Amino acid sequence: MLLSAGGFAVYLAESNVFNLLGPRFGDLRSRANRKRLLDAWLNSKLFLCSGLDAGHVRRRILEECQNGGDFLRIVMGEICELQGKQRWAENSPEAMLYLPLIKQLIPDALIVHIIRDGRDVASSLGKLRYIRPFPWEDRPSLIGCGLYWEWIVQRGRRFGRLAGPDYMEIYFEALLARPQETLDQIGRFIGQPLDYKTIQRVAYGAVSKPNTSFAGQASSAEFNPVGRWKESFSSDQLVRFERLLGKTLQEFGYCPVTNGPEMGESLTLKSIRLLHRAYFIGKLWGKNSRVLRAMRPTMSASDLNKFVHAEAHPTLQKETPTPTH
Repeated sequence: MLLSAGGFAVYLAESNVFNLLGPRFGDLRSRANRKRLLDAWLNSKLFLCSGLDAGHVRRRILEECQNGGDFLRIVMGEICELQGKQRWAENSPEAMLYLPLIKQLIPDALIVHIIRDGRDVASSLGKLRYIRPFPWEDRPSLIGCGLYWEWIVQRGRRFGRLAGPDYMEIYFEALLARPQETLDQIGRFIGQPLDYKTIQRVAYGAVSKPNTSFAGQASSAEFNPVGRWKESFSSDQLVRFERLLGKTLQEFGYCPVTNGPEMGESLTLKSIRLLHRAYFIGKLWGKNSRVLRAMRPTMSASDLNKFVHAEAHPTLQKETPTPTH
């Protein structure tokens, strides 16, 4: 939404700097690592949707970049200059896992944490098969997806609170139900008025084309991403889900609809949480391990494109010539 509000550079992609580029290309104080990063990034969708000059950006990254924060500032600063904007914003959900590093490298960063009902998140992630189930779990694993939501949203809140006044939380459901009121809160936080009518009129990216895992619904006039979990869970699945995650739902202001939280967690459910937490933590450690990085093949542009989504700024897209007869 911010990109459609005016004053913000329009970059219709998740940068993936901290959760993907940094872990895969390593310490950017190394010129060799910066070259490897540029070889992939400059040929990927992440660069192609920026509208920037490859030679100019390459020179700046090679000469000035020492870490992921520098990389993001250089790229987004160049996009601001190209588009005549003063500010930039970026949205990479897994960046929540790197908030302490982000605040260290970009001290003036303001963090808006958008929280969503864990049951809806689990339904969406399950559709995408985002969390691979263990062999003995249902496919897709709504429990596994819910535990991932719990893990990342709790870490985001814990890390965010360390940022003090530079961190705020809003609720996805409130943003949809009371958009102008919620935008006013964000506007006060970032020091810039945000007008919902302007955002609707400009409608960049997900404002006009919602990023949804429910195929065919994004273009529907009745599109509503709130409460879709009611159609995704069986009765037994929902009771089990809320036995395990009901207290966390309540912690974040969501009401369980079963007696799952009162039933409490069985030893089996506690074991399931411990197992998934260990898996998520181990996977994060492995992603950032220098030893494992050295064993991986160098990431190419085609490899990078498999992980990212990006689309060109509307004013940068080339028009298709009209056929002549």
